[in-house]
Amino acid sequence: MDFLPAGDGAGCAKGGPRCEADVAGQCPSELRAPGGCNNACTVFKQDQYCCTGSAANNCGPTNYSQFFKGLCPDAYSYPKDDQTSTFTCPAGTNYQPDRYKNPHP
Repeated sequence: MDFLPAGDGAGCAKGGPRCEADVAGQCPSELRAPGGCNNACTVFKQDQYCCTGSAANNCGPTNYSQFFKGLCPDAYSYPKDDQTSTFTCPAGTNYQPDRYKNPHP
């Protein structure tokens, strides 16, 4: 799914995040949820996945965030993942979500 600025995106840096992967179809079994894929924090409720407690100030990528990042390189998958996953547009910009057609009907 893409989240792109509506219209021509004038004033926006880098457009918007794109992801063509079938995340739900490739979701690790331990993260599967009805109709999709949970994040590791929701499932395991551990500091390393939630960036809380002992990991609050030193939160880096985990095997699960790297899995999502590998499928959707534009996705913001953990705190401080700013370099490849921050998109900016002027205040008041409208966005148009664009779902890809399922490649596996």
